[in-house]
Amino acid sequence: MGYNGGRVAVFREGTTIELTSRQAEIIELVRKHAPITGERIAELLGVTRPTIRSDLGLLVMLGYIDAKPKVGYFAGSESREAKSEIAPRAETRVREVMGVPIVLLETATVSDAIVMLFLENVGNLIIVDASGSLAGIVSRKDLLKVTFNNPQASTVPLNMVMTRAPNVITIAPDETVREAMGRMIQHEVDGLPVVERSGPEAAPRTEVIGRITKTTVIKLLYEAIRLT
Repeated sequence: MGYNGGRVAVFREGTTIELTSRQAEIIELVRKHAPITGERIAELLGVTRPTIRSDLGLLVMLGYIDAKPKVGYFAGSESREAKSEIAPRAETRVREVMGVPIVLLETATVSDAIVMLFLENVGNLIIVDASGSLAGIVSRKDLLKVTFNNPQASTVPLNMVMTRAPNVITIAPDETVREAMGRMIQHEVDGLPVVERSGPEAAPRTEVIGRITKTTVIKLLYEAIRLT
């Protein structure tokens, strides 16, 4: 893995992942001020603590920083015990930690999607066709765009506003949490549908069997840290 002082490149099995400038700033702050709390990092960045929660969790998982409960964050070499617990967790198969997918049919409406988002307290919904195959994904941002200054938006079908399946980033159940995390960082998304592909090449079917999110990864990470 390499760090160039501005952007961060993580090399995993031939894959280059560009971390965000904020994540690079966090690494520098930890190096300069360790031990430092998450609240203090957020204050120095001019953001709220919840805003950087995912960034901190991912950077710990990658090994750039380490954390000790009730103490704070350190440079990556400071907590080898935490790393020894985290590394095996990162190789956990997605199928072992994935959650239940929150899905709607592509014929459902924007109104249906808004209600579902609030009921399930999620940031996006997985959209499927009548056969249960992945059709797309719709986010809060997508719904905000279509409803702004549009009194008829509530009746618009989701297949008119969703990001369609060919452009949806997915993960397979037998891939690892590390691979899922890298994909979320690389594509700047908060979660991935977990899918299994079947059927003939001419008409493949992509069945949605779960989902994995940054929150899933952070919970797994927390358990590793808590045990050290």
